[in-house]
Amino acid sequence: MAKERTTNLMNGLRESRIRIPVGRRPESVAGAVSRAVLSVAERVVFGAVVFWSACAVCVRAADPSDGAYAAARERLVRDFIEAEGISDERVLGAIRRVPRHEFVPPRLRARAYHDEALAIGAGQTISPPYIVAWMTQVLDPQRGDRVLEIGTGSGYQAAVLAEIVSEVYTVEIVESLAASAERRLKRLGYDNVFVKAGDGYEGWPEHAPYDRIIVTCSPERVPEPLIAQLREGGAMIIPVGQRYQQAFYLLKKENGRLRRQRMMSTLFVPMTGRSEQQRRVQPDSVHPAIVNGGFEQDENSDGKPDGWHYVRRAVLMQDSPVEGERCLQFEADEDGQLAQALQGMALNGRLIGALEISFWMQAEKLFPGTHGERAGMIIHFYDGRRQEIAVRPVVLRRDDISWTSWRRTVPVPRRTREIVVRIGLNGAVGQMAFDDVRLRGIRR
Repeated sequence: MAKERTTNLMNGLRESRIRIPVGRRPESVAGAVSRAVLSVAERVVFGAVVFWSACAVCVRAADPSDGAYAAARERLVRDFIEAEGISDERVLGAIRRVPRHEFVPPRLRARAYHDEALAIGAGQTISPPYIVAWMTQVLDPQRGDRVLEIGTGSGYQAAVLAEIVSEVYTVEIVESLAASAERRLKRLGYDNVFVKAGDGYEGWPEHAPYDRIIVTCSPERVPEPLIAQLREGGAMIIPVGQRYQQAFYLLKKENGRLRRQRMMSTLFVPMTGRSEQQRRVQPDSVHPAIVNGGFEQDENSDGKPDGWHYVRRAVLMQDSPVEGERCLQFEADEDGQLAQALQGMALNGRLIGALEISFWMQAEKLFPGTHGERAGMIIHFYDGRRQEIAVRPVVLRRDDISWTSWRRTVPVPRRTREIVVRIGLNGAVGQMAFDDVRLRGIRR
């Protein structure tokens, strides 16, 4: 790409939403799930092929009404899970079998096979299928394992595990979610899953020790009771960190001590209850800022920038960055491919009326996606219940540009309590790079 740098200063972004077919009533369930898998512009993230014999593992009977979703599940696995490096056949098989549409609200079933997080009520979300698959593969559960899950939600992760292991014990702090998940899992035939309403910080000591522990909400520090309930030689996967800056850690208990391995950055809802009461660092909702906007930090040397989560089809490049030693480059050769990086943060819309954003960007051979998706930056705004209330795009409409500085002022809805910033191709085709991404709030 050319090194020439120009400046393009523009203020005032239209408030119109991205034109995506979310509100359109599908003609059929099959049509809805087909569109759901194909549409990339609205994907956002906020994290067993082998049928074992006898009663060691739950094997769900096929539901005749599930047939319309089977093709969508297969495509999800092929294009967005297997293609992204998930290779464990047990995990791939479990994702193929578990009917995710049964674990999301009816109004969101057309999006059940998007690779995205979805709201399930009570301020909670169901994790994207890729994250569920990735966490399960990293945890490496075995046939006879007893697994503890913290954060049942709607029960989807528990169902995936139940396809692989002997027993799953899952704890959910929101009583209404625990009750509905228990009913759902029983209705679907997952008789080896046991649900408890309670504070996940405390685990479920009555059934300890556990061979594996999986945590689907984020504490600031690893709860001591969970460490105590992990058996010697066992493993735990858990997102740990500040409210909007977290990383996965794989913990293994060896000789009574934990061996910790830092993995990729992520964004999960907080572990509430006792864990949240002990949180020392609270999010700053009146001073929003991008973390690692220059892409210099990569603590675990995995080729993905720290502070950014759900990074797809992106590499850190040292080829003529604008500032520092690195920039982040995205590339997709087919439309609909995920090529993106996300970052979340708190934002108080009652006090902050606008966001001033700036970044450097360069691009080559860009083409819109099938549904008109364009590359650039997209900001998603959420209310206190984590319901999306607005989308503000800053998209590139030229095919080729050298390094160019972009500035925008983006209005903030008053009901905003948090945002997710997404950079990348967003379903478009081509190559582009970002550097020196910045954001600051402007008071009302």
